Amino acid sequence: MAHIEIERVHGDFGFEAKDAGGHIVRMDSTPESGGQHFGTRPMQMLLMGLGGCSGIDIVSILKKQRQTVDGFRMLIDGEREPGKEPSLWADVHIIFELKGAIDPDKAKKACELSMNKYCSVAATLKEARCKITWEVKVNP
Repeated sequence: MAHIEIERVHGDFGFEAKDAGGHIVRMDSTPESGGQHFGTRPMQMLLMGLGGCSGIDIVSILKKQRQTVDGFRMLIDGEREPGKEPSLWADVHIIFELKGAIDPDKAKKACELSMNKYCSVAATLKEARCKITWEVKVNP
């Protein structure tokens, strides 16, 4: 079982979340709704979780295939459902940029395995009807 503690620590909407390992993340609302740029908005944190989850999968798969990953960057763009409450992620697009001695076909397969089989965050978003697309660039 996962355990998270969340406490309001800044203004009306500034929260700090702490996991069982003591790692702290700050969250806040938008300035338009009373936030003060104290932390990441919770919905953006979901996209960050998607990147972290898939990144761990992809590097792990490529290491098992004896590929050398010298650099890895992801660009993630998301669009939420307009005019709905709650407003879920409708479309997410990820660009995976990998550097190193990496076979491009193996990189594409690793990304596909993560997005379609291993990444729990991607599966969670898909269950909420989010369309996730991606592309892979090796040594950009």
